[in-house]
Amino acid sequence: MKKYSFVIDVAKCENCNNCFLSCKDEHCGNDWPGYALSQPLHGQRWMNISRKERGQFPLIDVAYLPKPCMHCDDAPCVAAAKNEAVYKRPDGIVLIDPEKAKGQNAIAGACPYGAIWWNEEAQVPQKCTFCAHLLDKGWKVPRCVQVCPTGALSILHIEDEGLAGLVTSEDMETLASEKMPTRPRVYYKNLHRFDKCIIVGSVATGDDGATECVVGATVRLLKDGNTLSQQESDDFGDFKFDGLVEKSGSYELEVSFAEKSTRMEIGKLQKSRFVGTLWI
Repeated sequence: MKKYSFVIDVAKCENCNNCFLSCKDEHCGNDWPGYALSQPLHGQRWMNISRKERGQFPLIDVAYLPKPCMHCDDAPCVAAAKNEAVYKRPDGIVLIDPEKAKGQNAIAGACPYGAIWWNEEAQVPQKCTFCAHLLDKGWKVPRCVQVCPTGALSILHIEDEGLAGLVTSEDMETLASEKMPTRPRVYYKNLHRFDKCIIVGSVATGDDGATECVVGATVRLLKDGNTLSQQESDDFGDFKFDGLVEKSGSYELEVSFAEKSTRMEIGKLQKSRFVGTLWI
């Protein structure tokens, strides 16, 4: 059977918040019987966007991570609910019954991703519904996907066998749960933009008393004497090595251009680093 999954490309998200606003537009002031009560105007973010800066001034990389309900295959909220107040549909969508779930605060606390919100006034837990009320009427995508201007949000509606192949071929990942494996159905592309380190810097020359950025210098990142990655400095003389793990040991940089070369020892990488200007 075909099931729904979110696909979120971190590299394409620009924090425009159209997804958040469309969710508010759809659910604030609107009860959808059988799917959800009205979402409060303030205090809940069914599509919550985390932000992370990497590097230091003047070379800063900012990444944004949209986080809806993960619609987990092994959803802790389902297990925490009484009277089947939370259930997983055959199409993969997890829903909270707004009537059965009244008074069950434990449902909100069961989510390891913090995706379930407690509506104090209505005394009911609430979260992203994948806009199931619209999909059931024939819509092809939820509101958040419909309004995303960069294509950062999309969905898949395929069988699990086909999904497994795409996850591998397109190098997609899920967010790790700190408490338990939940098998989330939200898949991320370019997740390294958010959860990995960068080493950034610039290459310049000071010949003839004038400072110029060096375009096309070969920059190599080394660890234990071995080359991990190699690239050329861009039109501004800048370079960036991505996908590095915090506290992963010591690194070196080697730069060569027009028969000149220089090296820099970075030392132990604790977090993202701006190494400054390498003069050649």
